[in-house]
Amino acid sequence: MFKCTEATWMQRDMLTFVELPVDMGLLSTSGQLRMPFSEAVKYCILGISILLLLAALGILIWQICRCFSQTYTSYPSQEDTVNRDLLYSDEKPSTAENYSAPPSTTVHGSLRFSIYYDQLQARLVVTVLQVEGLEDNSQAFGLQPFVKIRLMCAGLEGTELEGLKEQEGQATAPVLWTVLQEWRTRVVKGSCNPLYGDQFSCILPEKKDTLRHITLRMEVRDFDKFSRHTVLGEVRVPLGQLNISYPLELQEDLQIPQKDLVGEVLLSLKYLPTSQRLEIGLLKVRTAITETFSATALYARISIQYNQSKMRYQKTSAVPRSPVTVFNEVLMFTLPDFPLEQTKILVWVYETQATGKSSKCLLGQLSVKKDRHSEDEHWTLMVRSVRQPVAKWHGLLI
Repeated sequence: MFKCTEATWMQRDMLTFVELPVDMGLLSTSGQLRMPFSEAVKYCILGISILLLLAALGILIWQICRCFSQTYTSYPSQEDTVNRDLLYSDEKPSTAENYSAPPSTTVHGSLRFSIYYDQLQARLVVTVLQVEGLEDNSQAFGLQPFVKIRLMCAGLEGTELEGLKEQEGQATAPVLWTVLQEWRTRVVKGSCNPLYGDQFSCILPEKKDTLRHITLRMEVRDFDKFSRHTVLGEVRVPLGQLNISYPLELQEDLQIPQKDLVGEVLLSLKYLPTSQRLEIGLLKVRTAITETFSATALYARISIQYNQSKMRYQKTSAVPRSPVTVFNEVLMFTLPDFPLEQTKILVWVYETQATGKSSKCLLGQLSVKKDRHSEDEHWTLMVRSVRQPVAKWHGLLI
């Protein structure tokens, strides 16, 4: 029994110390797999990696320098730009002469058109022929010009302006305009000298010296799909100074556009500093007397603007139009956490049909603000009378 056990242990020891032969070819092959590239290729890959790293670091440093250099230089330029939603500029004229002052500076381009007045039918015919010499300053899609035409009548009787008739340093009362007709031509894309040939006509009121009070205002605009059309220039033609009993073709240089007074708005402002709220009340809208009041209605769109960025706007209800349209509606806005001095109130008044849904027409607009260049009197009264509503008349401009 003991001998058998000893023999078994000896066999186990023999199996334990048996050494298998090693294939030296496999070892050489594994060494070759670990080093597949030559020394020259490895140095080339290392060099390319270093160059890419340096390029990435250079781009990062350039972006950081650009960010710091533009942080404090973007705000002054925004004060010199034009707000397209307000057609021309947001500055409120201080005197009545600024509402429709004669253009003094010529911009690039001219407008060729023809006018004809048929005395038998009391029909005025306006034909837009061509715009010449426009400058293409856009970098994306090029110019897309069209012509906006307004037939405006001045000096209508029977309308008194409460807020603008008694201003200091004002020799004459401001001229109140009424838009009789509005037209627009088609859009011509990518042309600085667009040809139109679009013709428009309307029947004028059969009154004595009607043409003497009518001015044809034509604006050349650059089309924008978001309705932020840029006004490139305008031409004003007083019809009373022309003999248009036969077709008369004219070519006039484009002028810097001016605003016209079409009414006034009684606006109420109240500021609640604790809750950071601003209450804007639209009380009354006064416009010139026309014969189409029974078929039209007015409504207003009010919004708050801060640093060229508009907050969400609110609209009033539509009220049938009259010489003095009474709204008495108060809209409340919650202000974000930014300085009140950099806030601007924008009001647009639209005209629409009293019955049924139809296209709207901009009647006029106004702005109330305070900044480094202009200070509105109404804004100052609102800040001084905290938590108390302050009402004041404002000119409605177009």
